Amino acid sequence: MDYLKRAEVERDEEWREKWIQKIPHLHFKQDWKVKIIPPFGGAIARFLIDKGDNHVSVYLDCYDKLGYFGEPYWEVYPYEEDVYRVAMNDTDELVKIIAEVIDA
Repeated sequence: MDYLKRAEVERDEEWREKWIQKIPHLHFKQDWKVKIIPPFGGAIARFLIDKGDNHVSVYLDCYDKLGYFGEPYWEVYPYEEDVYRVAMNDTDELVKIIAEVIDA
């Protein structure tokens, strides 16, 4: 692995300088299985949530690389045969939407 390339991505996306401090804590329900996965495709962070046979994929886009929201946002998939986007700091709404899908 070329560590210089990785360091370049981390620097360009401001991981240490900005996002470590700005990404809010998330409070998940105890019975959700949360799997952190690498932030591929331009996302800053990604994770999957499972409960029984229900699954949700969530990513954080801070630079409108994967869609447009106008500010850093979480995208939840699937949501009503589409996606749902919520502002990065609106963690109550994020957890509510995840619950709608995962607890169905």
